[in-house]
Amino acid sequence: MRFLPDAEQREFTRSLDAMLTSAGTPAVVRAWSRGEHAPGRALWSRIAEAGVFALAVAQEYEGLGPRPVELALSFVELGRHAAPGPLAETVAAAVLLAGAAGPGPAKRFLPSLASGATMATLAAGPGAYALDGDAADLRLALTPDGLRLAPGAGPVRASLDPARRLTPLLPGGELLGPGPPSAPAVLWARLATAAQALGVGLALLDRTVAYVGQRVQFGVPVGSFQAVKHRLADARIALEFARPLVLGAALTMDPADVAAAKVSACEAAYATARTALQMHGAIGYTAEYDLSLWLTRARALRTAWGTPQECRALVLSGGDRRR
Repeated sequence: MRFLPDAEQREFTRSLDAMLTSAGTPAVVRAWSRGEHAPGRALWSRIAEAGVFALAVAQEYEGLGPRPVELALSFVELGRHAAPGPLAETVAAAVLLAGAAGPGPAKRFLPSLASGATMATLAAGPGAYALDGDAADLRLALTPDGLRLAPGAGPVRASLDPARRLTPLLPGGELLGPGPPSAPAVLWARLATAAQALGVGLALLDRTVAYVGQRVQFGVPVGSFQAVKHRLADARIALEFARPLVLGAALTMDPADVAAAKVSACEAAYATARTALQMHGAIGYTAEYDLSLWLTRARALRTAWGTPQECRALVLSGGDRRR
């Protein structure tokens, strides 16, 4: 079992990082939070051109996958740059459509999902909210009678992370087929969320280390204080312990491994967010400061696609319980 990316995978993540850096994602995230989707759609197209969504789509439907390891590596970078949009939900939708009864839905939708021409979201059960239903082109709903193509989305509901716009899906719509097994879609979405959380935590740590190296108290940088070093070291250790769990889960795609990865990565990111907020002081609480984009994302991802309690229960059960 390999826990380190090879040369090709490292080059892929470097190129994705360079593209996202040049895109100025903080401004894109803020526009997305206001419901201005044009900058986010432009970024979505660039992410798709890099091949990210194609990694969840089989080659017979114009994809590159399924390649969960490369997908996890790409989602670490997406989390590091706080890219907005229904990223994990589009992956889950691709897996659901691939498992739908008959090849019709897959042929109809998967090529455009892989190319980025279509943005998808998913409500994974009755009464569940869909992420960014107001922006998505393809809205899928898992209902008691099967997988439906929702006709639209309701009003945006308040969310802890303003860039994660939760919407109910309107009832009815075309029935694409009897309900396909949802467990594989949840598995892929959970892996993507874990990798995204790892990237969020790494970004928070990097920004905090830079900040405490510049902020001065008593004539010396705050980062030279022993207590600050210890808190940052604890955050680094937690994130580095989470990294092999995420990559290992991408290799095995075992439900218990993926659940363990999600707990580890999301809890590490959340703990790093708390440390980052404390190290920044009052400025960390201001919405205008870019740190807030990662702080709220860390908290939101913690419960997305499985709460810590649900994932721990799945680990303890050995992966027998499908979610």
